[in-house]
Parts: sequence; structure tokens; C-alpha cells
Amino acid sequence: MKLTFILPAIGKKLGEKYIGTWKMEPLTIAVLKSLTPSDIETVFYDDRVELIDYDDPTDLVVITVETYTARRSYEISKAFRERGAKVILGGYHTTLMPEEAMEHADAIMMGNAEDVWQGMLADFQRNQLKKSYTGQVSFSPLLPDKSIFQGKSYLPVSLVETGRGCFNQCNFCAIAGYYNCQYYARPHEHIIRDIQQSKHKYHFLVDDNLVANKKNALEIFEKITPLGIKWAGQGTLSMAKDEALLKAMKKSGCEIILIGFESLEEENLRQMNKPVNLIMEERDQLVKRIHNAGIGIYATFVFGYDYDTEDTIEKALRFSEKHKFYTAAFNHLLPFPGTSHYQYLKDEKRLLVDKWWLQEDYNYGELAFKPKNMSPERLSKLCRDARKDFANGKNLLRRGFASMARTSPLLWFLFWTMNLSIGGEIDEKMNVPIGRNLDELPK
Repeated sequence: MKLTFILPAIGKKLGEKYIGTWKMEPLTIAVLKSLTPSDIETVFYDDRVELIDYDDPTDLVVITVETYTARRSYEISKAFRERGAKVILGGYHTTLMPEEAMEHADAIMMGNAEDVWQGMLADFQRNQLKKSYTGQVSFSPLLPDKSIFQGKSYLPVSLVETGRGCFNQCNFCAIAGYYNCQYYARPHEHIIRDIQQSKHKYHFLVDDNLVANKKNALEIFEKITPLGIKWAGQGTLSMAKDEALLKAMKKSGCEIILIGFESLEEENLRQMNKPVNLIMEERDQLVKRIHNAGIGIYATFVFGYDYDTEDTIEKALRFSEKHKFYTAAFNHLLPFPGTSHYQYLKDEKRLLVDKWWLQEDYNYGELAFKPKNMSPERLSKLCRDARKDFANGKNLLRRGFASMARTSPLLWFLFWTMNLSIGGEIDEKMNVPIGRNLDELPK
């Protein structure tokens, strides 16, 4: 039996290379490879960095689907099915939109794969493949098999999973719906072994909210401290209320933490159902505490809620400049299916099209809904302009010197590499056609 893994790309402009900062190693593929019996031949095509050989004979094709890659995934599935291969679709989008995904596959996998993967493969080998499989949250003791990445070029950062899900109930977040606002911690011994097998100096701890369970987080930090690694991850601003937690993070090697500020406006935060950020008076002080602990902040903001105006975007930009964040993302809201805010916009008849991710003429950077206080085109432009302003030469120098004062010398080169790449890609990312990745699409 031969099994082909596919990671679809978001999209690609005709004749241009794929966006560099989008080329992280695909951890999901390595996990699935580790779960696959050794007597099954496997091959992996990463649509972001190479051409897919549709005529390479295979028995079964497995495609992991995100909302941004759904249209491309369905095109790839069609090409393989026309050649006689069976196709299974999995991933977040498949779980949130199972009926849609079922139209484009022989079977779908919802939820997590660990407890159903080998049973599914056995069903296929017996010619008894079911139409759908639903996995529960579980962590395999097997380490991700990254040998399947051989010959592919990814960013020099090792991804190590530490947990799944989040307790928060943000109404724009697909993760909240996927994990039902629960957090699941990966066993610590698995994390340690995973780090020990990593080939890079830098690690990203894959976790939707690393500090969701503070006790668990402190135990992880204590156990990875002796490993002497440098890492980044995702957290919340409220973690800065616990200075012992910040010290433990820094001691364990934390250099950068991604924090979703989302908005600086109280009304927007309430609409998002994001109470953890309702610390208006403390916000500046908490940012300073994180910086004083020697940790840089990757700040993210989302615009398009009902209380956003042109001034709120300008305010977020000035706030980010004031604190000289390591880097920042100024994004427009994206209504993901399965979220309560998607349903809200649909009920208000403000979605420009229900299934924007399947629209032939939809491009990255475009809005899929009508904001209350400006046109979709205006909001898209303001987000782009904020990114450009934050990445300009003056801001870059100011942020660079601030970062060099906070972080390890090992991270100085990373700062310039990362920020120059992000700044250079702002215009490249705009209007990338969703689903159009190759110069020639499969016939």
C-alpha cells in the first residue's frame, strides 16, 4: 500500500514564489507519519514548496484542510480521484464543515487523528473504508516523525506541541468551537523527548494558549529549563500579573510571546467575548512587565468589529510604536465558519458571500463581510497601511534596538531576519488568489 500526504498551499500569484514566512514545518504531517505502520509506503507533497506529481501512483491520499486552503484542497482531491486514488480529508475546516468536505472526498476525518488513524488505515486495506471518522483528543507517545520532511526547505525553527485548545470563548476563534473551549495538556515527558530530538536552536511551542493552565505551564518551564533552548509561544496579557510566571518563562528560554490584544476598545472586546483583555487601565503596565522580564511581544490586532473606526486602527498602531513590539500584525476580521461571529454576520446579512473560502475570485487580504463603519476596501487598505507604517525604516530601527536590549544575542539576527521578511512581504501577501497555487493547475 502507498499513502500520499498533501499539505495544500493558501495560494500563489502567477510566476511568484510562495510567501517565505508561511513556510513553517507542517507538524501535523509528521505526527501522522509517526502513526502510520512501517509496512505502508509514504510520500509527502508540500504544495507550498514543490509541485505535486498527480501521476505518481498511489492508493490513498490524505489532505489536511484549513479554511484558507479549502478550495485548493478540493481541487487537489478532484485531480487524484480522477486518477483512481481514494482521498481522505481532515483538519480543522473538515471538522467544522463536514458536509461540505464530504462532497469532495471518499471519507473525512473529524477531530484529532491519534485514536482513529490506524483503524482507518486498516479499514481502507480491507476495502471497508467508512464515510467518516471522529477522533477524540489524545496524544500519542510516539514522537513526530520529521524524516518525512527530508529534502524540503522550511524556516529554521522546530515546532513542539505542548497543548491543544483554550479556555477562552472568543467569538471569532475557530479553535474555541473545535475544542469546545477546553484545554488539553500534552504529557510533559513527550514534550521533553520532542525537544531533545529537535535539530534547531530555536523552538516554537505550539499551543493556542500556553498559560491556559498556570500550574501546568510552570511545570513545563521548570522541566525545559535544563535543556538550554530558546523558544517562542502564545500566551495572554493577563499572564503578566504573575511575575513568578514571567521569571520562570524567561529562565526556561522564552524570548518571544505572541499576545492577541485584538482590540484596544472595550466595546469591541466585549463583543468578542474576550474578558481576559478587559484590563484597560493596566494594559501599559502589563506590557512593561513582560518587556522588563526580557521577553519580546509579537502583538496581534483584529479590526472590523462594530466599534472599529479609522481612529481605532491608528490607535493600535501608535500603541504598538510606543511599546516597540518585537513585531505586530494588524489584521482584518475573518469570519471563520463554525464561529458565533460568523453566524452573527450572516444573520445581519453582512457576509458578502456565505462561503467566501470557495469563491473563485476571492483573494488574500480582501474582506468577506461589510464592516459597520467603513467599506470593506477601506478597512483592507487601512490594515495594509498600518503594517507598512509599523515596518518602515524608522520604526524598525527603534524596535530593533529595543529588542536587542531585551533578548538574547542569539535572537538579534532572528529579529532582523524576521522583521525584514515580514516588511518585505506585506505587498506580496495582498491579493494572493485563494486556491490558485501553481502556474498550471491540475487538468
